[in-house]
Amino acid sequence: MADAGHNSSNEDLRLGIERIERLEEEKKGIGDDIKDVYSEYKAKGFDAKIMREIIRLRKMKPDDRREMEAVLETYKNALGID
Repeated sequence: MADAGHNSSNEDLRLGIERIERLEEEKKGIGDDIKDVYSEYKAKGFDAKIMREIIRLRKMKPDDRREMEAVLETYKNALGID
C-alpha cells in the first residue's frame, strides 16, 4: 500500500509539471502577441520604448508614481538637465 501513496504523489507531481509547461507555452504565446502589437504600433509611427514606459507607469500606484517623478525631477535639477 505504501507504493499506492508514492504513485499518487508521483502522478500529482507529473500533473503539476505538465500544467506549468502548458502555462509557460501560453505565456510565450502571449509574449509573442505583445511583441506583435508593439511592432504594429511602431509601423504606425508610435515609439515602442515610450509605450513600454507608459505601461510601466500605469501599473504604478499614483502616489508611488508621483514620488518617483519628484525624485527624478530633483536629480535632473541637480544635474542641470532640463
